Amino acid sequence: MDASSITGLSAREAARRLAADGPNALPGTEVKPLARIVFEVLAEPMFLMLLAAGGIYLLIGDTAEALFLLLAVFAVIGLTLVQERKSQRALEALRELAAPRALVLRDGQERRIASREVVCGDVLVLHEGDRIVADAVLLQGQVSTDESLLTGEPAPQVRLPAAGELPPFMPGQEGGPFVFASTMVTQGVALARVEATGGRTQVGRIGSALARTQVADSALQRDSRRVVRAMAAVGLAVAAAVVLLAWRWDGRPLLESLLLGIGLAMSILPEEIPVVLTVFLALGAWRLSRQQVLTRRVQAVEALGAITVLAVDKTGTLTQNRMTVAQVRGGDAVFEANARAPLPESLHEVAEFALLATPADPFDPMEKAIRRFAAMHLRGTQHLHGDWTPEQQYPLSREILAMTHVFPAARPARHLLATKGAPEAVADLCHLDAAAREQIQRQVQEMARAGLRVLGVARGEWDGEQWPSSQHEFTFRYLGLVGLVDPPRPEVPAAVAACRAAGIRLLVLTGDHAGTARAIAREIGLNPRPDMLTGPQIAAMDDAALQRALASVDICARVLPEQKLRLVRALQAAGERVGMTGDGVNDAPALKAAEVGIAMGERGTDVAREAAALVLLDDSFASITAAIRQGRHIDDNIRLAVRFIFAVHVPIIALALLPVLLHWPLLLLPAQIVLLELIIDPACSILFEAEPEAADVMARPPRQARASPFAPRNVAIGGVQGLGFAGALTAGCWWMVGAGWADAAVRTAVFLGLLCGLLALVAAARTRARALRGHNPWLARLAVAVAAMLLLVLGVPWLRAVMGFTVPGGAGLAVAAAMVAATVLWLGLVRLATSPGRPARRPRSR
Repeated sequence: MDASSITGLSAREAARRLAADGPNALPGTEVKPLARIVFEVLAEPMFLMLLAAGGIYLLIGDTAEALFLLLAVFAVIGLTLVQERKSQRALEALRELAAPRALVLRDGQERRIASREVVCGDVLVLHEGDRIVADAVLLQGQVSTDESLLTGEPAPQVRLPAAGELPPFMPGQEGGPFVFASTMVTQGVALARVEATGGRTQVGRIGSALARTQVADSALQRDSRRVVRAMAAVGLAVAAAVVLLAWRWDGRPLLESLLLGIGLAMSILPEEIPVVLTVFLALGAWRLSRQQVLTRRVQAVEALGAITVLAVDKTGTLTQNRMTVAQVRGGDAVFEANARAPLPESLHEVAEFALLATPADPFDPMEKAIRRFAAMHLRGTQHLHGDWTPEQQYPLSREILAMTHVFPAARPARHLLATKGAPEAVADLCHLDAAAREQIQRQVQEMARAGLRVLGVARGEWDGEQWPSSQHEFTFRYLGLVGLVDPPRPEVPAAVAACRAAGIRLLVLTGDHAGTARAIAREIGLNPRPDMLTGPQIAAMDDAALQRALASVDICARVLPEQKLRLVRALQAAGERVGMTGDGVNDAPALKAAEVGIAMGERGTDVAREAAALVLLDDSFASITAAIRQGRHIDDNIRLAVRFIFAVHVPIIALALLPVLLHWPLLLLPAQIVLLELIIDPACSILFEAEPEAADVMARPPRQARASPFAPRNVAIGGVQGLGFAGALTAGCWWMVGAGWADAAVRTAVFLGLLCGLLALVAAARTRARALRGHNPWLARLAVAVAAMLLLVLGVPWLRAVMGFTVPGGAGLAVAAAMVAATVLWLGLVRLATSPGRPARRPRSR
């Protein structure tokens, strides 16, 4: 097609199409408004429970408790909003960096416009280094494009205008006429007509599938809502019954009966649970951000501790997406680039002519790798020619998958030829016989099995003035092969070892060749099993067969985008909890469907970042193990806090209920429960959140899917601890009431025993069979707070009167000490009875 006949759309027609089709933007990338964030936060049942509890306390006049609860609500909402806005601002910054501009033909003139303004029918002017903004078909010229973010294939794909009828519109077709949105031009210049924009592009279709993938609530969220609702319902029902019993059966005045009922409701109401879960997860997200991990969905922080399979995209995640020369061959000589040895003299010519056949300032990753290799291994030799400039170039074409640079030689009219390309194309240019071609093919296959991309290299001389029309008219001499590889990230082997030690299975999902994937897996220490699944095999299997096959493989190669999503769902159907890492558009649906989707922030596509629950801002694979460690740490601490909550509520409920059943005086007034909550709430939400991690946090298998903090065993241990605590306090009360002590004296001794017993309960919750690493500074601060509160309420006459206390004498202090001692003894016995033996270690994940 004649370039002069291509004028592009008129400005008026482009404006009409833009109004009709909408902007060239991916679906689902709009910024979430602040009002919507606030509404979503406030709509959470956890927050509604806190707000309702605060409102109830305001109505009954307990302003201190109401103020504490409402302040806690607003503090947590503020923390969540800050985290959400911080995440959005970071993503917006990444999006702005990633937003390309397009060079188009409008009214026959080249114009640079925003990518959002590109419409169907526009003619794109593509140059090396351009980000392609829409799906298009080539009209003229040729380019190589990096489609790894769509296909997982790191090697650039050659794109040429169609000679006849257009083939199917699919990425990954070598030599096809199509270029795709979000891919990069690595070489060449071309004109291309836009065929699809926005949601109609290949990227947009993946985004549409992504929007249909629903994100389910975590098991912890579901369990906590169920427990909170059940306890709230039970608390209100029991409190109402107690008011009636105290008033009608026990003959107490109505006001005193209401105080009993309110005290019981306040003792049962589990307002600490939503505070604990929300604060723990929000602070966990903040801690992860300090390790360059951005949390987009807070529930993923807790889900990290349960991951059993980490499905890893190879290109750009395990590997650097940066090609490197790994091997050079010439004749019988073989050089391994990782051997840290000098390049043998016999192979200098191979490297020299591979470099001469490479542009001086390439964009193609393989050509960059060749230039880096030559600069390192040919330094100080006569084989580097930095001042040479080719006088003629023959680019890759559909007929010849090789390129040739022509340089002037010493003699007039003599020219030096440097060629590189597909080994079979180079062998054809060299007119090799069948035996030589067969030997080269064996070498290529051997290198391919090692995961290498292979280029052939040749040199030649030509005498003449008139340039031939084809490279076939030159005479070449075959020199050898250059093997390139996308090397693994340096931090990956250690991260893989850490995952295996933690019982997490790694499954490599890639669109690349099986040999390449297997070689990378061996290099990172995965030691894959011999069986492997490929894309065609996956397509031929039903879901049941796929689940069975996945149990015995570590690598899935030549995988299509929609198959990654199916693989994640098959793993989930088999009972696995899946973490999915990736950076490409092809990873986005699977990232969203997985329990924890982890995207790369620096190189990852906007679609992948929007889909993921976590974003690695530094693209470091090692940050994944740090995130998993943090997730397990948070899960451990939530279990401690939940156990403490159930344990501490039992004695408070007992002291609120016993006066009705045993005709005792009021032991706990609402104001006293407020004081207790001022200790209990910080203990739950601050002290346990700051608890150091266990020494074996990354040396044990993932927790079971249903191993909730609200599981019967954890709740039962807390309940048993609380029952013993309540028994000690009840025994003390029984003795004091029987001895005829005054109501204020009984109440004071009980409150002293209860408050000091809380410290023992915190210590018991912290003690585990596993050694704790580090010291929790909040324990000493809690003890100081308890001491200060006791001095304040017992030393200030006005407060002492409001609380119904008296100055404790020696006998009162002795009884309180006896109750605390009995509690400590009971907690020690419970710890001995419930401490598990050393569990049998599960075999390490492969």
